[in-house]
Amino acid sequence: MKQSIVTLDFEGVLVPEMWIAVAETTGILELSRTTRDEPDFNKLMLGRLAILNQRSLKLSDIQKIIAGLRPLDGAKEFLDELRSIVQVVILSDTFEQFAWPLLRQLAWPTLLCHKLVVEDGHIVNYRLRIAEQKREAVTALRQMNYSVIAAGDSFNDIAMLLAADVGVFFRAPDTVKKQFSQFQTVEGYADLMKLIRKAMMEAEVENRSDGAT
Repeated sequence: MKQSIVTLDFEGVLVPEMWIAVAETTGILELSRTTRDEPDFNKLMLGRLAILNQRSLKLSDIQKIIAGLRPLDGAKEFLDELRSIVQVVILSDTFEQFAWPLLRQLAWPTLLCHKLVVEDGHIVNYRLRIAEQKREAVTALRQMNYSVIAAGDSFNDIAMLLAADVGVFFRAPDTVKKQFSQFQTVEGYADLMKLIRKAMMEAEVENRSDGAT
């Protein structure tokens, strides 16, 4: 029998875009580009690392900015309610060294992400845990007989949404939605919760139908 599980993106779905916060605080506008703008994650990260090197920004400088951020309005309440009815895994292309202050404010949900390479306080590279980790995680969960409901907002979430049983855009920009119009779109947590509950009910009906055959 299948069980439902929910996978969520982190930035843009539960917390603010961290790189945008860094760009706004430092005045380095080039750092405001995110996966909503650039589909090629490696190209995006190499550009960020080059800028950090040019401006001599250290990991600690970025961590101080992130420490001042708060989850999106309503995100904690939404996540608390969601985790009371179904298991939730956050799949993100952020990094361990960035995420902890925001995870603490969300009561430590499970986050699968990547890691930065740091030398003498400077970010010199990054290491993916595995390539296409969002897609691979969803694929593995489905192989474990889970019905996966996924929500994201950016180009780097598309593979996750395609691999899931149900994929939903949450506050995605028009540039992303227009290219992938097959996904349902919501703008608020109440509507996202309704879609998740509906998908869970449909999965349960399917379970009963399979059990009756």
